[in-house]
Amino acid sequence: MSANESNVIHAFDLADAAQSVRHVFIRDLVLDCLIGVHKHEQDKPQRVRINLDLAVLEGAAAQSDRLQDVVCYEDMATGIRNLVASDHVNLVETLAENIAELSLSDARVRTARVRVEKLDVFEDAASAGVEIERIRNH
Repeated sequence: MSANESNVIHAFDLADAAQSVRHVFIRDLVLDCLIGVHKHEQDKPQRVRINLDLAVLEGAAAQSDRLQDVVCYEDMATGIRNLVASDHVNLVETLAENIAELSLSDARVRTARVRVEKLDVFEDAASAGVEIERIRNH
């Protein structure tokens, strides 16, 4: 079985309702970010829009109504803000990978889909960027 077939099968397994998967998401988080490889991008922050969708195994505590028993989107947003503020990054791909790594640091997160878009790159386009999906290796 190839790696691609393995990922497809794994993705179908994740969608199985018997596994009690919920999606935690953040939509359209717009932040100023030092990002880009060009000289004019080195010192001037640019607007980026970040979207995050996490497939989370609910577990037995899912119905507890306690914040500590869930993957908290407020904590995720704070982590993303801290990543963006920490240093200049050259590529939207790198920022997306860093966000995915942060997301997967919580053992309950099974997949992380991250979209990073630069909003002011082209006058004739709303955005340009990348979307990645990372799956936790068992």
